[in-house]
Amino acid sequence: MSNDIRIGTLVGCGAKAPSYIKQIQEHGFESYSLTFWQRIGDCDLQQLADELKPVLAESGAVISSLGIFGNPLENEEIDLETRADWARLIDAADLFETDIVAGFTGRVRGKPIHESIPQFKEVFKPLADQAGGKGVRLAFENCDMGGTWYEGDWNIAHNPLAWELMFDAVKNDNMGLEWEPCHQMVSLIDPLPQLKEWVGRVFHVHGKDATIHWDVIKKYGIHSSVHADPNTDLPIQLAPSFVEHRTPGFGDSNWTDIITELRRGGFKGSIDIEGWHDPIYRDELEMTGQVHALNYLKQSRGGNFVPNPSV
Repeated sequence: MSNDIRIGTLVGCGAKAPSYIKQIQEHGFESYSLTFWQRIGDCDLQQLADELKPVLAESGAVISSLGIFGNPLENEEIDLETRADWARLIDAADLFETDIVAGFTGRVRGKPIHESIPQFKEVFKPLADQAGGKGVRLAFENCDMGGTWYEGDWNIAHNPLAWELMFDAVKNDNMGLEWEPCHQMVSLIDPLPQLKEWVGRVFHVHGKDATIHWDVIKKYGIHSSVHADPNTDLPIQLAPSFVEHRTPGFGDSNWTDIITELRRGGFKGSIDIEGWHDPIYRDELEMTGQVHALNYLKQSRGGNFVPNPSV
């Protein structure tokens, strides 16, 4: 099998990760992206790596990346912990035989994206230098987490203009993107022209898609889907959502085209399915959807590798 583009899935990190991977690896996942929410906590990274090695050896799968998702640009206790854990994962990457640490950039809360750039430089320039010294690349997910250009709580790396500001402020070439089409489609951005332009900065890909309901947009626009019931603070659905996150194979994107552009741009790495978002293939259908996505993405990359004749 050619390992230039692997198809895998995200795994929430912790003591149960080896057991979870052992249960699902028979489906044919080729890589796993290990993710932490805001903090590593009491997870022993050396022990985790040691426990994963024999499990991975059974299938030949790899750890594609380590992820820490929080706000390392702010100064609350949890934010400082997130920042410190970026450094911890950079130091631990070799234990997992991966060269990618990924996550949110963070942002200065409630401020426009451009006002976060000085803090982004202060935090990530030393981290990029640290990573570069260890052969590690940093990849920023393009999720808006409900933010806009003008305000938000988590991440500035969801807009191509922000990418220009980020990579101009910190010029290290080991900084790039953890890209997926879904988060761009939520902003009504066509992902393919964007990918053609930015493929050289794409280090890791999340396998998540979207369905855009243009009929809803034409009738309701994009700002009138839900509001809170004043009596309960629970959301009231006034109109169908104009966009839904989907597992690959169920959304609008043609992943054959996406993988073609990744190959054309020289991408080598993993597309790891980000599940737990699909409105249909969820709960008891979660793994059904993920395995469908796994097989769909393998077919989209051209199927199994076939070596050329040696003549």
